Amino acid sequence: MTPEELRLELACALYARGKLTKVRGAELAGVVFFTFQQALKERRISTYTLGDLDREVATLNELFPDHPIPPTKG
Repeated sequence: MTPEELRLELACALYARGKLTKVRGAELAGVVFFTFQQALKERRISTYTLGDLDREVATLNELFPDHPIPPTKG
């Protein structure tokens, strides 16, 4: 494994554990943001966050106020 591959693997692992953002992970790996995002996808590491879920729930609650969904417990 090359040093570049090792940095990418480390960045992916740290991102998966919530220790890095995608931007910081890309910086650590020495790759552009979209390359890092693709590496996460290839490793089946989710980039969907609780914040994403909260925004979607808020939108659904606006669209369907008669059937509110409680917010996530993050």
